[in-house]
Amino acid sequence: MKDIQNLSDTRGIDIQKVGVTDVHLPFLIREKSGGFQSVLANIQVTVSLPNQYKGTHMSRFVEVLNEWRQKAVSLREIRLILEDIIQRLDAREGHLEIAFKYFIEKEAPVSHLKSVLDYDIVFSGNLTAAGKFDAILSVTVPFTSLCPCSKAISDGGAHNQRSMMKASVRFVPPQFEWIEDLVHVMESQASSPVYSLLKREDEKYVTEAAYNNPKFVEDTIRDLVLAFRKIKSIRWFDVECKNFESIHNHNAYARHSEYTQPAGEK
Repeated sequence: MKDIQNLSDTRGIDIQKVGVTDVHLPFLIREKSGGFQSVLANIQVTVSLPNQYKGTHMSRFVEVLNEWRQKAVSLREIRLILEDIIQRLDAREGHLEIAFKYFIEKEAPVSHLKSVLDYDIVFSGNLTAAGKFDAILSVTVPFTSLCPCSKAISDGGAHNQRSMMKASVRFVPPQFEWIEDLVHVMESQASSPVYSLLKREDEKYVTEAAYNNPKFVEDTIRDLVLAFRKIKSIRWFDVECKNFESIHNHNAYARHSEYTQPAGEK
């Protein structure tokens, strides 16, 4: 049959990214324990399209993704998927994002009851036909923050709020960090972590823990920066923090990014 996509185009415009987005597929994500977790992934995959081609072959993206959904994936496999994409579509460059909910079992601090908490994760990568590869792991963690000012000026109590911190990191190849380890580092900078299951004795504990560890959004972001600077496998990070204010109709926000080591794999 006639291949319309391979017809020539005369407008002289290269397209940096063309492909498919909002592809929902079950994927297997590698766990630190050595097993894997089945997740529902929201995927975007694109390639560059030279100006002489009318279009790309959209079905080939989905073919590749369906082949990979049966294999356990971590940030390391992103390059392999992109190599497959670039080869199948004869492209100069490919980009991939896999977003999903990742569940980690947590133990309540006093009752020791176990439950799982969900975290938003994104694997993203970019690969050129020349072999230049860039990958980023993004982790979003909910937590509790308590206002130091409120505590200092109030005769009793202090206002607190549920908050969010997000870290995006580039690693020094071939090193990397497990999602579970990054989550632990991030939660350790909060006034208190959050849990999906708490009994009364646990609620008392986390309430008092937050009260004894008040932090502005600025405190949290600075503590995150110091913590990430200590992780030798990380060469670049971008961290942000948002407090969903409980006594204001606006949120408090802070962000910081920096390179900690020279650029890695090319």
